Amino acid sequence: MAIDTKERTFEEEIEYCLTSTGKKSEKYVKGNPANFDRRLAMDTKAVILFIKDTQPDKWSDLCKRHGADVEEGFLKRLNAELNNRGMIDVLRHGITDLGVEVRLAFFKPGSGMNKSATALYEKNVLQITRQVKYSEANENSIDSVIFLNGLPIITIELKNPLTGQTYKNAIVQYQNDRNPREALLTFKKRALVHFAVDTEEVWMTTKLQRLDTVFIPFNRGYKDGAGNPPIRGDYRTSYLWKKILQKDSLLDILHRFVQIKKDENTGKEKLIFPRYHQLDAVRYLISQVYENGCGGNYLIQHSAGSGKSNSIAWLAHHLENLHDADDEVVFHSIIVITDRKVLDKQLQRDIFNMEHKAGVVMRVDKNARQLTTALEKGERIIICTLQKFPFVDVQKVATAGKRFAIIVDEAHSSQSGKASERLKEVLADISEQGEDAVEKKLHEFAMEESKAEAEEQDSDEELADEIKAEMAAHGQQKNLSFFAFTATPKQKTLEIFGRKGADGKPEPCHVYSMKQAIEEGFIFDVLENYTTYKTYFQLGKKISDDPMYGKGQANKALGKYMSLHPHNLAQKTEIIIEHFRSQVKNRIGGQAKAMLVTGSRLHAVRYYFEFLKYIKKMGYTDLGVLVAFSGTVKDNITGEIKEYTEENINNIPESQLPEKFESAEYQLLLVAEKYQTGFDQPLLHTMYVDKKLSGVKAVQTLSRINRTCPGKIDTFVLDFVNTREEIAKAFQDYYVSTTVAETTDPNVIYDVKNVLDSFMLYTDKEIDAFAKVFFKERKKQGNIDLGKLNSFIDPVVDKFKALDDKQDKLDFKSSLTKFIRLYAFLTHIISLGDESLHKFYVFAKCLLRKLPKDGGEHVPNLDSDVSLQYYRVQKAYEGSIKLEDEEGVLNNKTSGTGLPLEDEKDKLSEIIKNLNERLGTNFTEMDKVLEQLVQDMSANQEMILRSKNTLDLFKIIYDENIMDIVLGRMTKNQEFCEKYLEDEEFRKEVDKILLPLVHERLSKIQ
Repeated sequence: MAIDTKERTFEEEIEYCLTSTGKKSEKYVKGNPANFDRRLAMDTKAVILFIKDTQPDKWSDLCKRHGADVEEGFLKRLNAELNNRGMIDVLRHGITDLGVEVRLAFFKPGSGMNKSATALYEKNVLQITRQVKYSEANENSIDSVIFLNGLPIITIELKNPLTGQTYKNAIVQYQNDRNPREALLTFKKRALVHFAVDTEEVWMTTKLQRLDTVFIPFNRGYKDGAGNPPIRGDYRTSYLWKKILQKDSLLDILHRFVQIKKDENTGKEKLIFPRYHQLDAVRYLISQVYENGCGGNYLIQHSAGSGKSNSIAWLAHHLENLHDADDEVVFHSIIVITDRKVLDKQLQRDIFNMEHKAGVVMRVDKNARQLTTALEKGERIIICTLQKFPFVDVQKVATAGKRFAIIVDEAHSSQSGKASERLKEVLADISEQGEDAVEKKLHEFAMEESKAEAEEQDSDEELADEIKAEMAAHGQQKNLSFFAFTATPKQKTLEIFGRKGADGKPEPCHVYSMKQAIEEGFIFDVLENYTTYKTYFQLGKKISDDPMYGKGQANKALGKYMSLHPHNLAQKTEIIIEHFRSQVKNRIGGQAKAMLVTGSRLHAVRYYFEFLKYIKKMGYTDLGVLVAFSGTVKDNITGEIKEYTEENINNIPESQLPEKFESAEYQLLLVAEKYQTGFDQPLLHTMYVDKKLSGVKAVQTLSRINRTCPGKIDTFVLDFVNTREEIAKAFQDYYVSTTVAETTDPNVIYDVKNVLDSFMLYTDKEIDAFAKVFFKERKKQGNIDLGKLNSFIDPVVDKFKALDDKQDKLDFKSSLTKFIRLYAFLTHIISLGDESLHKFYVFAKCLLRKLPKDGGEHVPNLDSDVSLQYYRVQKAYEGSIKLEDEEGVLNNKTSGTGLPLEDEKDKLSEIIKNLNERLGTNFTEMDKVLEQLVQDMSANQEMILRSKNTLDLFKIIYDENIMDIVLGRMTKNQEFCEKYLEDEEFRKEVDKILLPLVHERLSKIQ
C-alpha cells in the first residue's frame, strides 16, 4: 500500500518523534484535545496535576484557603495573572494566590550542585496536543499546540507540499482564519510564538494581528543564503522538533531568551523569540567554552540586521551563569565593550526580567575609577568602552585566579591598538611573575605620574623581571576569552580573533551572512538600485610659468580643487535635490530621508550653504537640511572667514541631531565621517555619495540605508565618485563570509627592524640604557627619570634631522611607524618572547613621538594656477550591482617593509594634461566633426593596437572610447555632440559611418 502523503501523516510523525524518542525524562506527553479549556486557554487537568506533583505542600495550603472550590479558584487566579503579567513572566516567577506562592515551571539551575532544583526541573511536563479546538465562537482547530505543564506556549500550523500547500498557506491561515482575540492566540498572554511549517521551511511570528501579521524565517540557512539544507533520510525542517523543541532546548529558550520589550517612543510591546542563527551562535559559543574552558578567541561574523544587540545580551547572560563540568563558575566577570548606549539598558532589563535580579549589570559611563572599582569588586557583567582601559589603576585590580569573558561589539583593527593592549595587561593573570607584576602601573603613566623618593640603580635581574611581566600579557591569555562580533572583519580582526580553518587561514567561528540577511528580508540589498555618475571636466593652466610638482600631491590638490569648485557643487546640488523631490520624498508614506556623504568637513559646510541657496531659489520650503561633522571648519563661503561647527550651523545641540533628523522637519543629512557607521535610522531610503569609498568603509557607509521599517520597500544610491566595479569589489569581501589571502608572517617584524638598523641612528647600548630607566619599578622611580629618557632619545632625533637625503627621512619614519603597529598587532596573536625586541618597541614608540613632523609637499596654488574650462556630469550606470556567491578574501597588507615610494615630479602642464586624458576630455581644434573624431582616436595607442584585429573585435574598444571622445568635442561642436549623446537613432547612423572609417584609418598607422 502506498504511503499516505496527507498533512495528517506529517503531524503524526512529529508527534511520534516528540513522544517516543529520547530519554524518558525528555519525552513529551501526548495531549488530549478534550482537556483543553477554550475559555481559560489551558489544559486545566495538566496544570493541576503538575502543581500537585511538584508542590504538594503548596497545594495543601491552597486547599485550606479555597476549600472545595480550590481548582476553580486557583485557575481563576492563574487566568487573571496570565492576562495581567503575561505567560513568560508567570512561567519564570510563578504566581501568588491567597498568600501561597506557586511555581508554574522550574528551570535548570546553572550548577548541578543544587540537587533539589535539578529534581524539580526534571518534573516539568512538555505536551503536544493535535487538532486543538481553541475558539469559543466556532470549531476552528490548530494543527498542534505545545504545552508546558498545561500552559500553551507554541502553536504550529503544518503544511505538506506533496498536497500542494506550503508554509505560505499556513501564514495565510494565521492571517485570515485565526482571531488574535481568542484566548489561546492573545499576544503574550498565552502562546508565545506561532510557527508556520512545511517540509522545506519554518517561519514564525510572536504577534497575530490579522493581515498585518508579520512572519519571519526560522531557518538554518542554505548555501550562505535563505532556506534549509537537505537532510539525508529526513525532512529539511526536522531540526525544529528534533533540536529546538527538545526539553532542555525549549526550557532554556523560555528561561533565558524570550523577552518582552517596550518601544520607548510608542510604548508598544514586542515579544522577542530568538531567530535560528542567534540561538545557534549563542549555544555554539557556550558549548565551546564549556568544552575548552577559558582562554579562547571567537569571531562571530553576523551581518547588519542579524540582531547583534540581542545576541550579545543573551551571550552575556549565559556566560554569567556558566559552570564547568566540576560545577565551578567559568568566568568571574563578563565585560561587554561597546559604544551602543542601548545595549546596557537592554541587558539590565533582560536579566532582571529573567531572574528578577537587580545590580547584575554594571554600566561604566563616568570615568575609569568606576571601571577600576567594578573590576576590583568582581561585578558579574560590566559594560564599558575600550577607551577607559588605559586609565585603569592596576594597583587596585588583582587578577590572580580570575577569569574574564570579553565581548567586543563591532570588533575592528582598533582591537589591536594601545587601548586593547592595556585591556589585556589589566586583565592578564601575571601573578606568577611576582607581586610587582600585578601592582605595576602602565609604563607611560608611571613616567608622567612618578613621585618616587631617591634614585636607585636597578639590577639587571630586576629589569628582566619587569620586562617579562609586561611581555606576559602578549599572545592569548589563559584567563581571557574574547567574543568579537562584527559584520565586516578586517585582516587584523580575523588574525586576532579568528580560528584556523582546514587551510590554516583564520576564519569566523560562526557566520550569518549579508546574503542570508538580505534573502530573509531583515535588511535591504543596497546595491539593488545603484546609479553612478561620471564627471567630465577640463582644467587649464592660468599661469605662464610651468613649475614642477610631485604628481601624487598635485593630483590630489587638483582633485580637491575640482570637487570644491562652486560650479561642481551647484550642479550636484541641483541633481540631488531634484532627485530627492521627484523620486524619494514621497516614499515610506512621505517619511523618507536621505544622506549625502561628502569628502571632507569643508565639503559638508559648502554643500550645506549650496543646498540652502538652491532651496531658497526654488522655493522648496518643505525641505529641511542638517549637517554633521566634528570640530571646527574655517571658510570664507559667505565672503568673510568664519568658524563653523555642527551646532552653530544647525542651531541644535549635537546630542539632539539623531532625534531631530527623525522628525518630519528634516529630510536631508549632509555628513563628513560622522554617522557613516553605527547610525541606525530606518527611514533613511537614499544615499548620495560624493566621496571615494573602498573596502570596509564602503560597506559600512552604504549599509546606513539597509534598515527595514513598515512601508519601506527599497533603497537607492546615487554615486558621483565610485564606479560599479569598485563598489562590487568592496561588498564582495563581506557578502558571504570572509577570510584572508595569507596570514601575517611574524618574521616580517625582523625584516622591518633590519631596515631601521641600517640607518645607524641608534645603538643597542642606547636602547639598553633607555630600557633600564623605562622599566624601573614605580617605587624606585626618581624625579629626573623622565629627563634621562629624553637624554637617550634626543641624540637619535638629532641624527635623524642631520640626514641629507629627504627620502631617507621618509623611509626611516615610515618603517618606524610600521614596526610599532606590526609589533602591537603580532603580540595580540603570539608571544614572540624576544626581550631585546620588546625593549626596542618601547624605545621606538617614544622616538616616533619626538621625530619632527613632515612639512609636506608643496602643491599648486590652485585658485591662481588653474581654471575650470569644461564641466559635465553624466549618468554612467543605472541598475543592480550583482555579487558572487563566494567567500571574500582579504589581501595581506602587513607584508613588506612599508617603505614609501618617492613621488615622481612632473610639470604642472603635464599633470593637467594627463588628468584630462584620463577622464576622456582631450580636446583639439579641427574643423569637420567626423574628421576631428577620427583624429582624436588616432591619438589613442590602445585603439591603434586593437585596430589590427577584425572590425567586430575593434568595435569593443570603439564602444568603450567613443562617448568620452564625443564629450571631448562638446565645447567646439555642442549641437552635434548633444544630438549624438541624446538621440539613439542618430548615434547609430553616425557609428555606421564612423566605426569602419576609424578602423581602416587606425589600422594603417605603424
